[in-house]
Amino acid sequence: MTMTRRHWIALAAGGSVLLLALALGFQYLGGLAPCKLCLWQRWPHGLAVVMGALGLAWPRLEVCLVGALAALTSAGLGVYHTGVERGWWPGPAACSGDGAGLSGLSGADLLSPEGAAPVVMCDEVPWSLLGLSMASWNVLASLALAGLWMAAARRR
Repeated sequence: MTMTRRHWIALAAGGSVLLLALALGFQYLGGLAPCKLCLWQRWPHGLAVVMGALGLAWPRLEVCLVGALAALTSAGLGVYHTGVERGWWPGPAACSGDGAGLSGLSGADLLSPEGAAPVVMCDEVPWSLLGLSMASWNVLASLALAGLWMAAARRR
């Protein structure tokens, strides 16, 4: 069987669905609340899923290129997040370093009253596998998905 553009689109979009499901599983089943940068990495995968649905109905080159760009965007955000985690560069002030962006909050705000989400630091690694954080694994997976999107783009 020859892989068509629709097949490649389904694989690429399905990969983003899987990554989002894993992220939500870690969050809601594993109790690992996401930081701001983790959440940023999810949005491009959401766009890739939308592009996948569009691409299955309308398998155009442009759809594949937007899907690839979405995957590459998530990979880029993952590289940035990995650098923040490893101390290669500073992260957003509100969620990394000494939390300077938190200075305007009151003690009550920082204690996270019922209903308010706690601040999750972007420069801390709550989980890793083989020495790589979730952000680093997202980079690798997102680059692979970008490759699938580009394979879809090469098909007629």
